[in-house]
Order: sequence, then structure tokens, then C-alpha cells
Amino acid sequence: MKKRVVVIGGGAAGFFSAINLAEKCPELEIILLEKTQKLLAKVKVSGGGRCNVTHDCLEFHKLVKNYPRGEKELKNVFSQFAVKETIEWFYSRGVELKIEEDGRMFPVTNSSQTIIDCLMKEVEKRGIKIWLGCDVKKIAKTETGFELETSGETIATDFVIITCGGFPKWSSYNFIAATGHKIVEPLPSLFTINLNKDPITELMGVSVKEAEVKIAGEKLSYKGPVLITHWGFSGPAVLKLSAFAAKIFHDKEYKADILINWAGADNEDEVRNEIQKCISEKASSLPVNTNIFYFPARLWNYLLLRSEIDLKKSWSEQNRRALNKLINNLFSDVYSMDGKTTFKEEFVTCGGISLDEVNMRTMESKLVPGLFFAGEVLNVDGITGGFNFQAAWSTAYVVAKTISEKPGA
Repeated sequence: MKKRVVVIGGGAAGFFSAINLAEKCPELEIILLEKTQKLLAKVKVSGGGRCNVTHDCLEFHKLVKNYPRGEKELKNVFSQFAVKETIEWFYSRGVELKIEEDGRMFPVTNSSQTIIDCLMKEVEKRGIKIWLGCDVKKIAKTETGFELETSGETIATDFVIITCGGFPKWSSYNFIAATGHKIVEPLPSLFTINLNKDPITELMGVSVKEAEVKIAGEKLSYKGPVLITHWGFSGPAVLKLSAFAAKIFHDKEYKADILINWAGADNEDEVRNEIQKCISEKASSLPVNTNIFYFPARLWNYLLLRSEIDLKKSWSEQNRRALNKLINNLFSDVYSMDGKTTFKEEFVTCGGISLDEVNMRTMESKLVPGLFFAGEVLNVDGITGGFNFQAAWSTAYVVAKTISEKPGA
């Protein structure tokens, strides 16, 4: 009698684990369950509909640094399957990826449909069954495997792979917690910073390539592009801070003083020296005409006015108080965060299945033999840029590899 594997969740990790397992063990019966009527939903919307498949970071010991949760544990995963293997996997199936300036990797077609079509083709080719509208209510261990109680029927299976993604509410993990697994409280990750009607939002669309963002009173800070939006701050530096400081932001109820180092300087003296140099060399020039840090003109003007610099007077005519205020605003400008906004359609949570209860070399539960996890259902999350998909491909591949090596699989 054929052995059966049931995959719970029709997203990237679910498809990837099912396809790779079917390829390694064509004699297995593989059923993929999806509780909605939509498959690969996050793949479709990722990267603005282009699908940010992975990131150009070939050394796995550097790759793990992009995961606020799971850095240490993912070393065991990425040593088996990482970026290089992902690129080769898709290329061997007719999908070529390209690298963008910031390291993100997309299909050359610039369409997420290319990735969806590739995965669907593999599923059909391997004879993997897909059951839509099938919500798993309970997972029960039996002498020979498992029984899954679903919204439609009870399914017997030898192995279970849970790839249902991350949930914003703890209650959504109930059917997994009932197996004895500890759930780390799910919290939002990858979000932008809201400012309540702050004047800077009038500069929406303006961005700075190398600013630094931090939370007042905390050690965490990140440099990179910062984008001003109609609701507040976004951009890679802000998103990275939101991911690594997810728990801090939550504990502060998403209200905190945010410090922006617009100049991206290592210390305030660097900024002061640049201002003094400008005063010395361009004493008769108007500040509005000497954009020292090459900011977008609208931002430079805003910072001058915010610092009470007189736009009609030259550098040599400015009072010391205004100059000191400009230096302070360039290095440590303060804004009051008042809430958050989920980054586009790419909702990501930190939290999920505790990694202490999963063998990260095999992705098998330490508590329930034959039960496996892959993707965002785990307490693993990456920053924006393709890292969450890479974790999904990698953990899913390791699951497939592990089950394929089981006796009788």
C-alpha cells in the first residue's frame, strides 16, 4: 500500500516541499490541503506582483544575518539548501532569475505568474493532489501515523507537513498547539512607521539613500534608504528596524520617539565639521543654495526651516542657535511614531512554532515523530528583500529530503 504524506498549506513552502518530495519519492501519495480557494497567494503579490524569489547572498553564514528570528538555527538549513541551490532549481525548470541593484532577485519576466506557472506545472507533472477549501481542525497521532480531522472528512496519513504560514492571532495556531507544541506569540514584523499629521509627510515621495533610523532609548539602529510617505516613514532601513525591533515596538504599543540621522554620519562631530567647512568656504552663500549633503531639495529646505535657519541670510549671518539646531536635526531628528502600517500586501509575522521543539537539521518535530514544519509557520522571519521566501524554499527542501530518507518512504 502506498505511503501518504499530507501537506497543510498551499503557499510557497507547501508547494516546494510537495514537489521536491514527489521528485525524490515518486511512489508516495502526496495530498496538499489549502483551506481557502486560492493557491500561492503571497507568491502572486510579492514584490509588487513580480515575486522577490530570493536575494543575492550566496554565503549562508552571511545570509542568516538577515533573520531577526532564526539566525542561529537556519545555519543547519542553509548548509543544505540556500540561494545558489534555489537559483539552480528554478533555472533547471526554465525560470531564469535576475539580480537587481539592491540584491533582490526576480524572474527575468518580472512576473510572479512565471513562478506560479513553474510550481503548478511541477505539481501536475508529479501527480500531487490538491484539495481546496479543506481546513484542518485537528491532528491526531495514531499507531501507524496520523488522522487529520478537516472541514470535510477525516484523512489518514503517514506523515504531516505543516506549511500554513504565519498567523496574526495566537488562536489560529490552536490545531498545532494541540499536538503539544509551544507557540511563540505572533507579532507583526515588516511594517512602516506612522506619524500623526506631521508636516514632514507633505514631502511624500522624497527619499534619502543612506540615512540611519533608531528608536530613542534603544540600541538597535539601521542604515539604508528611508522613504517619506503620506503617513510617515518607510524604506529598507525602516523595515529592517521594524523586523529586528518587532518585540520592542509591540511592547511600546507602536508609540515611540524615532530618531533619523539624515546625514548617515557616524557621529555629530562629522556633521558639525561639514557645516563649519561650508561656513568657512561659502560664507556669503545662501544655505538654500548649498545643499551640503546632496539631499533632495525639498528635504533640505524642510530641514533648514525646521532648524529656524533664515533662508534670506547667508551662512555667515546665521545665528549660532539655528546652526546648532540644524546640526542636531541632521544627525538626530526626532519624530513621534503613532502606529504602524503593514508593508504592502506582504504581511509577515514573527512568532509561531518554537524552534526549540523542531530539529532544524531535519525540520521534524522533536515532540511528534512524523510531523514536519516549513516556512513562516515557524518562529522564523527575515527582513524584506526575498529572505522570507528563501527560508520557505530551504526549510521545505529539507523536509522533503528528510522524509525521502525515511525507511519505506
